[in-house]
Amino acid sequence: MTNRIEEITQKIYNEGIIKAKDDADQLIAEAKEKADAIIRSAKRTQEEIIREAQKQASEDKKRTEAELQLATRQFISHLKQQITQLITTAQINSPVNEAFNDSDFIKKIILALIEKWDPKAGKSIDLHLLLPSDDQKDLTAFLQKNATEAMNKGIEISTDPKLKSGFRIGPKDGSYLISFTAQDFANYFKQYVTDGTKKLLFDAVETA
Repeated sequence: MTNRIEEITQKIYNEGIIKAKDDADQLIAEAKEKADAIIRSAKRTQEEIIREAQKQASEDKKRTEAELQLATRQFISHLKQQITQLITTAQINSPVNEAFNDSDFIKKIILALIEKWDPKAGKSIDLHLLLPSDDQKDLTAFLQKNATEAMNKGIEISTDPKLKSGFRIGPKDGSYLISFTAQDFANYFKQYVTDGTKKLLFDAVETA
């Protein structure tokens, strides 16, 4: 009887040990599976983060390169404009200033304008002439001698403190004024010289 009880007790003990071991193995397996799942998820997350970072870095690089290219093009374009402007100014300003410092040149222009201003004018002429203060006396004397008829018809002559050279001319009512200064002529000529200068300067370099 005692042996039987011992056998039963041993059997129960053994079965308990086996079950406990099985339960432990199962728990370990489940824990390992969960750990593996967490590791896989973390790895996927890490890979996604790396891919996103690489994508962002690539986009940033492309954007930076595009911005640098644009900035470079703008700088080159601005530099070309500055160089062209400097050369054009040197080409034009010197001869124009020289011409407008020549009193005979100014006198000829004024005389031609007066003669063509209103050839059908009767006893009076609707003309106002603005001169630099320094030149008024000399130019007025010239006109009194060489444009006597027009002067007798009542040309108005006054000074403009803003004028350093050249002159301005227009009707007496001041509805408009035509400006003949060195700067006016220089700006006018620059419109036609700039493109040609730019082409001459840079086309040969770019095709070399």
